[in-house]
Amino acid sequence: MRTDTVIRNEGMEILSKHLGLIDAERFIMLIQKEPFDYTKWQENLFENMSIEKISQKATKYREMNNHKGKKA
Repeated sequence: MRTDTVIRNEGMEILSKHLGLIDAERFIMLIQKEPFDYTKWQENLFENMSIEKISQKATKYREMNNHKGKKA
């Protein structure tokens, strides 16, 4: 599992690459103003998925991340 710092750095790098530094910072300011309940979001994340579909997605995610790790 990646640390919060790694996720934050990677996220900022992606935002800056696609939006530019100024708009990336503006985007962050905009989403900080919006109320976001992570717990509620997590509760609904897999609401309409079967356990089989969740398992397929998890397997695909793991395979993609293992593949990336071997390249680096």
